[in-house]
Amino acid sequence: MPIRWSAVKVSEAMDEVEAQIILAESFFAEAKTKAKEARTIPNLPQYLDHRLIGLISEIERLDRIKDRIQSVRKDIPQGTIEAEQERLKYGSQQSII
Repeated sequence: MPIRWSAVKVSEAMDEVEAQIILAESFFAEAKTKAKEARTIPNLPQYLDHRLIGLISEIERLDRIKDRIQSVRKDIPQGTIEAEQERLKYGSQQSII
C-alpha cells in the first residue's frame, strides 16, 4: 500500500534540521564549558551549583535531538524515498484506463 505523504520531503526536512543542529553544536559546547566553569566559582552556594548542574544536563540533551532525527529517518519505510525519487524523475502522469 503506497504512502500518501512525501518520504522525500520528510527526509529533506530532517537533513535541514540536522544541519541546523550541527551549526548549533559548537555554541552549545561553548555554553556547556562556561556553565562548568561557573561551577568552579569559589564559595558558590549549593543551590546555584544545582541550578548549573541542571543547565548542563539540558545542554547535553542536544544528543537526544540527534537521536530523534535518526528515529524519524528510521520510521520512513525502506525504499519509499528511492521509489518517490524515481517517480518524480519521470513526472506524474495519470494512466488512461
